[in-house]
This record gives sequence, C-alpha cells and structure tokens, in this order.
Amino acid sequence: MTKRLVAHLRYAALAVPNFEEERDFFTNYWGLTEVHAEEGVSYLAAEGSTEPFILRLRDDEKRIDLVGFAVDGRDDLQALADKLHTEGVQFVHEPQELTGFGGGYGFRVFDGDGRVLEFSTGYQTRTARKIREREPIPAKLSHVVFNSANLNDTAQWYVDHLDFSISDSLIRPDGGEMMHFMRCNPNHHSVAVAMGPHHSLHHLSFEMRGIEEWMRGAGKILRSGARMIWGPGRHNAGDNTFAYFLSPAGNTIEYTTELSVLDEENWEPHRLDISQLSSQDQWGTAQAMSEIIARESFNDIDKGLFVAPPA
Repeated sequence: MTKRLVAHLRYAALAVPNFEEERDFFTNYWGLTEVHAEEGVSYLAAEGSTEPFILRLRDDEKRIDLVGFAVDGRDDLQALADKLHTEGVQFVHEPQELTGFGGGYGFRVFDGDGRVLEFSTGYQTRTARKIREREPIPAKLSHVVFNSANLNDTAQWYVDHLDFSISDSLIRPDGGEMMHFMRCNPNHHSVAVAMGPHHSLHHLSFEMRGIEEWMRGAGKILRSGARMIWGPGRHNAGDNTFAYFLSPAGNTIEYTTELSVLDEENWEPHRLDISQLSSQDQWGTAQAMSEIIARESFNDIDKGLFVAPPA
C-alpha cells in the first residue's frame, strides 16, 4: 500500500456567535481544557491527547474556520504541497512557519466545497495523561463529519487529492449513497461526508476512554441541560458507540468510543442500507433514525466557504 502523506486528524476550528457561552460549555461540561486564550479566541485541549489543542473557538459569525491534519515531517509536507499544486488545488497560503498557538510548519488549502484545510508538522506537543477509570472527559478528537450537497464529488475530492480511502458507506434502499466514512490511517474514519441540503458542519466526535466513561459522560451532559438528539447506541459502520448532543451554538457534538481500527490490506468497504435498523444502531437502544433527527444535524449554511479565516 502506498504511503499516505496525511498522517492523522489534529483539530477543528469553529467560529461561533456566542463565544463565551460555548467556551464555558466545552470547558465546564464537555471536559476540555483551555490551554491558551487570546482576545476572542480559545484553544482547548483533551487531557488524553498530545495535540497542543483539538478544538479552537473564535468569536465571529458561525462557520467552520478550518480542520487541521498532521503530516510526518517537512519532506512529506512539501511532497503533499507539490502534489496539490500539480492537481490545481486552490491554496490559502504556501508552506510557511505557523505563527498561531502551537506553531509548526504548514500550509492551507480549500477543499472542493471551499472548506479550509491545514496540513502541518513540527508543532509543539503537550504531555498527555492517562484518562482515569470512570473519568467522563474526552481523550482526543475522533472525527469530523461534513454535510455536503454534492456528497460523491466531495468524497472523491478527498480520495483523489489526499489519498483518503472510503471505509464504508450508508445507502438508501434504492442504492443511492447517503454517507461515506473516510480514513487517512487504519482508524475507520477521520472524516465522513453526509448528504445534506447545503454545505455545513454535521458533527464533531470526541473519543472517550471506554464504554464506562462514555456512558458516564453522556449522563453528565444530559444533566448539564444540553439536549441529546440521538443515542445512546452503537453504529455498524466503524462499530463505535454514539451519543449526539447540541452545543449552545447549535453544533452537533458526539461522545464516542471503540472506533474500529482496520486491517487495511484486507478490508473491504461495506454498503449499509439505512432502512435496516442494525445499519444505524446495532443495539437498537437509540431512537429510530428519522428525517426529524437527521434534520437536527443539517446545521446552518456555512458562510465561510472559499473565505480564509482571519486566524
């Protein structure tokens, strides 16, 4: 198998109009740690991750600012930049020293729908600690899911330009695709793309230590007053647990655990019919998926497409 140049998912950066409320929710309830703050910007880390931060919040009109990925060294980073230039991908900026919190060396591009992606290496890491038994806080950022009005074109962009692979897909009974789960390493998915009425954030997913911590975390968030929109249950694609909530800004956020790690040499993608209960929830413990539940994660139209964030 040819080596991929994108190593792993690092962080997501969101702009939110209720910045202080959102920061309070993620630090006091969701379980992230603020490690750096500037005027109107907060950098939040997961205690179990060596990433300097896994979520950046910025005070502004609601949008996805960017999603960051790691690359293993400057040689790979330059090779990726050269590849994307050859393929006509639109750059936000060329490889350079990064001046934001955590530093590093990297570049940014627009994906096919206009979302900003950052690729970096050589950034500062933090000392992770082992999440304690029954401690209901995230260990790391698991995956990011986008809504796209051009599902297959969006997924193909990640396959063609970033060498992502489709691990599994959700389909309608007539065979039409509804969602693609995509990987850049043996983890079942770091990015997924869902069919939606417009381009927007579908959800951010945060990995918990295990089932016990995931359940305790879900209970903790329910007691915070946040609304669970789907769960608790266990997906088929990825075999991971799920509990989806709405943040104060109206973004869908998930506690998950036990996402599959694949034997990539022998893995064959599945096409899972969404009309079958086990395709969405193996346990059958969550509400049946419906248009009403799906609509909760359509989110607001992303107004940041093909517009570079100011930070």
